[in-house]
Amino acid sequence: MWSQLPDAIEELADLPGMTDQTTLATLAVLTRILPPASFTDANLSALVICRAVTMSLEYGNTDASCTHYAWLGRISAGRFGDYQAADKFGRLACDLVDRSEFSRFRAPVYLAVGCNVIPWTKPLRDGRVLIRRAHEAAVISGDLIYEAYSLVHLTSNMIMAGDPLREVQNEIEKSIATTRNRKVQFAADTIDAQLAIIRTMRGLTRSFGCFDDQQFNELDVERSLAGSPERSPSQTVYWIRKLQARFLAGDYAAAVGARSKAEPQLWTMPTEPLIAEFHFYGALSHSCYCDKLGESQQQQHRDIIDAHYRQLQILATNCPENFENRAALVGAEIARRECRDADAMRLYEHSIQTAARNGFVHHEAIACELAARFYAARGFDRISRVYLQDARRGYLRWGADGKVRQLEELHPHLMHQEAPLAVNGMTIGAPVEHLDLATVIKVSQAISGEIVLQKLIDKLMRTTIEQAGAERGLLILLHGGEPRIEAEGKTVADALVVKVDEQPVTPMALPESVLHFVLRVRENVILEDAVAQPSFAEDPYIRERKARSILCLPLITQGKLIGVLYLENNLAPRIFSAARTSMQKMLASQAATALENSRLYSEVQQREAKIRRLLDANIIGIFIIQEGGEIIEANQAFLTMVGYDQEDLLAGRVNGLDLTPPEWHERTMDASTEAKRTGAVQQFEKEYVRKDGSRVPVLIGLAVFDAREDQGVGFVLDLTERKRAEAEARESERRYRETLMGLAHANRITTMGQLAASIAHEVNQPIAAISSNAGAGLNWLGAQPPNLEEVRQTFGLIVRDSMRAGNVIRRIRALMNKAPMQTELLAIDELIVEVLALVRAELAKNDVWVQTKRPEALPLVRADRVQVRQVILNLITNAIEAMSVIKEGDRELLISARMDGANSVLVSFRDTGPGLDPNSADRVFEAFYTTKSEGMGMGLAICHSIIEAHGGRMWAGPNDPRGAVFQFSMPVATEGVNGVQQVS
Repeated sequence: MWSQLPDAIEELADLPGMTDQTTLATLAVLTRILPPASFTDANLSALVICRAVTMSLEYGNTDASCTHYAWLGRISAGRFGDYQAADKFGRLACDLVDRSEFSRFRAPVYLAVGCNVIPWTKPLRDGRVLIRRAHEAAVISGDLIYEAYSLVHLTSNMIMAGDPLREVQNEIEKSIATTRNRKVQFAADTIDAQLAIIRTMRGLTRSFGCFDDQQFNELDVERSLAGSPERSPSQTVYWIRKLQARFLAGDYAAAVGARSKAEPQLWTMPTEPLIAEFHFYGALSHSCYCDKLGESQQQQHRDIIDAHYRQLQILATNCPENFENRAALVGAEIARRECRDADAMRLYEHSIQTAARNGFVHHEAIACELAARFYAARGFDRISRVYLQDARRGYLRWGADGKVRQLEELHPHLMHQEAPLAVNGMTIGAPVEHLDLATVIKVSQAISGEIVLQKLIDKLMRTTIEQAGAERGLLILLHGGEPRIEAEGKTVADALVVKVDEQPVTPMALPESVLHFVLRVRENVILEDAVAQPSFAEDPYIRERKARSILCLPLITQGKLIGVLYLENNLAPRIFSAARTSMQKMLASQAATALENSRLYSEVQQREAKIRRLLDANIIGIFIIQEGGEIIEANQAFLTMVGYDQEDLLAGRVNGLDLTPPEWHERTMDASTEAKRTGAVQQFEKEYVRKDGSRVPVLIGLAVFDAREDQGVGFVLDLTERKRAEAEARESERRYRETLMGLAHANRITTMGQLAASIAHEVNQPIAAISSNAGAGLNWLGAQPPNLEEVRQTFGLIVRDSMRAGNVIRRIRALMNKAPMQTELLAIDELIVEVLALVRAELAKNDVWVQTKRPEALPLVRADRVQVRQVILNLITNAIEAMSVIKEGDRELLISARMDGANSVLVSFRDTGPGLDPNSADRVFEAFYTTKSEGMGMGLAICHSIIEAHGGRMWAGPNDPRGAVFQFSMPVATEGVNGVQQVS
């Protein structure tokens, strides 16, 4: 089936609508059996989906096609690892189901794409829009099953994304009655498991990590699931949730056991995002469990960890937003076990940063907790305490109060607010001292008085380096969450040189370990003598540059980290005194606000300049519209498009609703609703009514202003020329088809002239037989006594021959009148024999010797007898004409028919004529191309089109040792549904 797909999957949206009733019925059956098939056998469900898509490719799209495109996206990702194809199939399914004629299965399509396709290629939370739309569609259509499924998958998405657990529990409690009342067992089981892990994480169960409470009993649930094989998917969900809960509780033996229970049934949900949870928590559970085992017992666990890690790496490659933090954390644990401490440190930090950047607060907390254990095991207790504090804060933000209480019981110091840490000359979060007021005001005015970004950066670098007594400084800003060096200042020959030039952060520019520490902790760090610090002495920069005094400060405004200010002085230790450090903190705070304001100012200027250039260029129409429809501003391109002028605009006579024809009101209102909900509208086509009453087709897109939700900007493209070009193209195509059909008809008429003598011979045969049988019948009647039995048989022969003659005449009339193709079951080999009988005289005249080769039993094909006979006759006639010019050698024509694989009949015509010109052999089937002096060049072109119209193919090539061979294949007719003949 994959070989039939076009290069651009989006082209499938342009397939015609399916009309064949048998195919529609078959596709309906496949659609109905798909859900139970997916819970029965993974291969069976894949087979159903692929068969349904193949039928859509062959016969056109219908509403059920949307469902199977969406599910093909699921298995493309889950079973075949083709995540980009999954994304394309998902978008195709949504595009089709949004059309009114294909809207029947909106709920299953939106749900499949939202929860089973999007998470593999896009941020996890993006899928919620489609999941909510699935719920709305299910409620409207009364689809109880998908109503329950959509609610369950919504809360599953929230749990996986790390949404606050209280909010997730509220969402579950709002929908739990609906889910259970719909009597959808899988949905009810899944939501029970979700509620169980939320309650234990929040500390609402009898013991942390255990699901048991007044409403849930683990032993009873496990017995119930084990006794119901049909609930295999529910078992998988339950054991994965138990694996997750036991790991977070630190019961690694139980977590490993839960993982082993989940693994055998994973096939029941190969495309569920929950599988990523299985790989993540499974790998971490086995890694932590190994700590209690001897070296000889660890190998099998390492193999399992590696297998999980490979899967997570694949997922992270296709969607780093969702899975990069998971893969990095498992990689850190592998590096820890292999004693690659530098790699482990880097990967722990990478996991923490990517989890925070993409909003996975629970993963950030887990990574901090595991990093804390790593540093504690290596004697870095103070660093471990910082990581534990971060882990506690992360779990608090997640709402996992039960986990927080467990951490506080294991580490009592977490319950007390700690003073800034000092570790061997490294100060974190040094307090602000009393500063000279005049100095503070002077520095503050110097920083805040500048709004141009380049000048602000220059002034900031000079002020901070001078005030701190630094030798060198770097300004590092975050771009898309990644740090980049924005400016460098250093003292050269008693002069301070500032270079504003964006460049990447490298190990040779500054100590990356210090930078990452500050980015995570968000507190200033002072290294009094960096080369003597055990925690950072091994950093490549510090080791090679012999760095001494280092000061690194975070730039934070309104709680948002925007960058870091790095200062160093390698001449002496302890350069950055408390007073100077306090001043730098003030500078950093002021600078962060000034930089953010300057950036916003610069962005506004750039945006306004772009919009102004776009408005002035009049390349496309642009207007600003208010909520009531009044257009308050527009460029000349738009006014020209709709036939109004600036005077009309100023007078308030240009209104978006008045410009819209009645039949486009509903689509326009839908766009308005979408804009309010999402802030923008994807481009769509519509029409405007011009001032003079004429209409203009347009492509329009809308966006709502952030500052004013009652106003928005529209971008309009005039489609008049494109529509005209499309109409001209359609008219040209229609004329071409008519011309080609006329030529084909002319060729058929010409062929009829060539066939006239043979047809007369074919008609004369049954007429002569009728005459002969009639005479015989009279003789049998004249006998004494009359032989009535012989007379009856003779009359039967007369009837048969008369029907045969009539059939020949009807076929000729149909051919002359261009009647539609009439198919019937044909034996190709018998048809070849019939045509040879027609051209027997021509063969004898040109001294052509014919040999036929065929098996004893050749399957039938379904085809139009007249058209296929025309093809065979044309190929034989061409061979005769080609060999008629041969002066020496035998004129032989070998006609063979045989099976070509299991589903096709192959017919070959091998002659010993002059053969084909190698330079033009590939053109013999082109219309109007001929090698005959009096040929029209249509015979082979029409033969080629006839064979293709029957689902076959035709080609030509050289014969060995001389001559040419023409071949065609046609599909075998097979018995179809309810006895209807179909072509395979």
